[in-house]
Amino acid sequence: MANISIIGGGSWGLAMTHLLKKNHHNIRVWEYNSENVQKLQNERANEVYLKGVVFDEDIIFTSDIKEAVNKDTEILVFAIPSVYMRQTVKMLTPPLAPPINVVGVLPPTSTEANSGTTWGKLQAVVSLVKGLEEGSLKRMSEVLTEELPSYLKDKICSLSGPSHAEEVAKSIPTLVVVAGKNHNTLEYVQKMFSNQVFRVYASKDIVGVEIGAAVKNIISIAAGVVSGLGYGDNTMGALLTRGLAEIKRLGLALNADPETFSGLSGLGDLVTTAISPHSRNRYVGFQLGKGKKLEEITKEMVMIAEGVITTKNIRDLKEKLNITMPITEEMYQLLYKGKDPKKALSDLMRRELKSSEM
Repeated sequence: MANISIIGGGSWGLAMTHLLKKNHHNIRVWEYNSENVQKLQNERANEVYLKGVVFDEDIIFTSDIKEAVNKDTEILVFAIPSVYMRQTVKMLTPPLAPPINVVGVLPPTSTEANSGTTWGKLQAVVSLVKGLEEGSLKRMSEVLTEELPSYLKDKICSLSGPSHAEEVAKSIPTLVVVAGKNHNTLEYVQKMFSNQVFRVYASKDIVGVEIGAAVKNIISIAAGVVSGLGYGDNTMGALLTRGLAEIKRLGLALNADPETFSGLSGLGDLVTTAISPHSRNRYVGFQLGKGKKLEEITKEMVMIAEGVITTKNIRDLKEKLNITMPITEEMYQLLYKGKDPKKALSDLMRRELKSSEM
């Protein structure tokens, strides 16, 4: 049993709350929207974000981040949109800071770590967030590393894979991967998160896991466009294959392990997000393919489609690295420049012929 603080009360944060409570952990959830918090406190449910799920009475829901993250927190989980990551972490930094004495900042000793201070019990910082930070183009683990106290850097990890919140909450068998630098941290997260319907693998390739998680949302938008335009399985199969090539190309430029992209956070997450009716990114693409405008689509949505802002950020990154990512480029032109969806797909087909799939 662990004391877990979850930052974010959207569908994914709530699904993890439900899962981790079934693992008999003590859960505190911070949600910025006070109306959502009140609904969760009073009704023990949020039908808009997670239909049919009722939360145990002893789960604490709060809009006070200092109540959510306290001296007993052992696992800190982030489940918020990437655009809010840095500013939210900044809210947490003061209570997580170690003591300062005359010679500077000291990491906790083994005695201090068990003394009940505000920082001594934290064993893992787990990011469920998929995307890059706008402007800096940093991955979420990099943002956490910059903003959290330095002694926590080896405790930072990223959890990803084919895992829609709606299915996790219904205890549908799910496999994911947690990636980070420290073997003990990864092993601890595996143990705390896994159960008979939720299996966690471990990886040292946090770069590959985070890049796969981000770029697959762009390909999912493109998959929605393909379906919205009424194209068939041939087109979808080609799109996913070429989309995976783009993910791998970017990952290799960032020194990721190529094997990662054949795994859960690569191929697995890509296929699931691209074909699933649960996927918000696919929904955006589908509506675009049907002729709707982006502003109209997003205005109707309750939850954020992370792939929209990710498309711009990944496009900026591939330009910076001088990498060819034609699907990403066409989705950027469609989302941000108003390009016609049919023209975007046509231009992909009419690109210069290649002698190699890569």
